[in-house]
Amino acid sequence: MSEPDYLGSPRPALTLYLPHRPQGLDELVAAPDARRLVENNSNHWRKIVTLLAKIVSPQAEWRSFRDDALFAHTALCFAPRLEDASGWHWIGGKDNLQRFTIEDLNAKALKSAPEVALDIEKRVLLTPYPDYRQLSNATVAEIRNALERAGFYRRNQGRPVRAVPVR
Repeated sequence: MSEPDYLGSPRPALTLYLPHRPQGLDELVAAPDARRLVENNSNHWRKIVTLLAKIVSPQAEWRSFRDDALFAHTALCFAPRLEDASGWHWIGGKDNLQRFTIEDLNAKALKSAPEVALDIEKRVLLTPYPDYRQLSNATVAEIRNALERAGFYRRNQGRPVRAVPVR
């Protein structure tokens, strides 16, 4: 039996693509739960889901969003192909990006965070691997600002939402 390639919402606002799977993924597929994912895995996965929540959360209090709603609005994908979804695609890490074949990607680096790039038309976000050492709070704030300018938070969850600074 092959391992699942996907965890989360069938219609995510944002899908994070990673090269490796968490432990217990089979159990989580039926009922995605960020708290259980963190409990069943290392601190490494707590960092990943926390950064995902900080970027996607429409409100300042990202902790409750992470614990209660993260996988209702996001997904994790472990296959090297962009899912056919209307939301954004976040590929974390240069090594991970090399697994993909993406036609005509036109990602532009952020002036204030040149290690991050966006292709607004294809809705692709390219960043270093999602780890606190790679994605500081300042970098997360720059990503949120760029996504806000691209209309992400207005479309997210089907209602107007204003992005607020990450604490």
